[in-house]
Amino acid sequence: MNRLEKALKRTKEKNEKAFVPYIMAGDGGLDSLMERIVFLETCGATAIEIGIPFSDPVADGPTIQEAGLRSLKENTTLKAVLETILNLRPIVSIPIIVMTYMNPIYAYGITSFIEDASRAGVDGLIIPDVPIEEEEIILSHLTVAQIELIRLVTLTSSEERIKEIAKRGNGFLYAVTVTGITGARVDFHKQVGDYLKKIQSISPIPVLAGFGISTPEQVKEMGQYCDGVVVGSKIVDLFQENKLDEIEKLIQAAKTVNV
Repeated sequence: MNRLEKALKRTKEKNEKAFVPYIMAGDGGLDSLMERIVFLETCGATAIEIGIPFSDPVADGPTIQEAGLRSLKENTTLKAVLETILNLRPIVSIPIIVMTYMNPIYAYGITSFIEDASRAGVDGLIIPDVPIEEEEIILSHLTVAQIELIRLVTLTSSEERIKEIAKRGNGFLYAVTVTGITGARVDFHKQVGDYLKKIQSISPIPVLAGFGISTPEQVKEMGQYCDGVVVGSKIVDLFQENKLDEIEKLIQAAKTVNV
């Protein structure tokens, strides 16, 4: 098991729900990335998802797009992010998941990217624009490097496709809880609970819900149906507003879910 699998296993053994915050690398500069990773680990996050700024995202809503633009103005590059993670690894042990698109990986060079990601201590990778039918272009490299490819299922995924996606990999299955792009939601479709329970019953690996979750109450609500949550846009906003206590409240909410 790599760090990510071990962290998810420990969380389940403690009868808690996983909490994975998303942060945009370079939003506020790469020095702030180091500070935020340390802070999130101290607060008890299960793992951290680090987004790489990209000029043409397909899954990111306005909040994360704006964070990406701020990061690009700081001249953030994929290589610089990996170097930052490498420099931080001696003082943090939390699992780190990189979220990027295939274009920056192609530009970097698939082999070189995986080698540098492995050296930096990256534990997982999310590539929203690579469906399972095309993932072989990178999967063999990731397997050798022991980096988990985190796959997504959506509200519109058929049961057959969910089964096919769920049986791959050993990290977690990312269950998207809205139709559309990321961003905080006031409420969710009434069928989300049933959708998450169905995926949970199918998947041999942990299921984490993401997209739109923005309050401690929503963290607890979603946590009743699956193994944990991923929170992105709200975390980005709270860091931008320097509301660190509210970030801690979100993380702590995952530890008190009544199932």
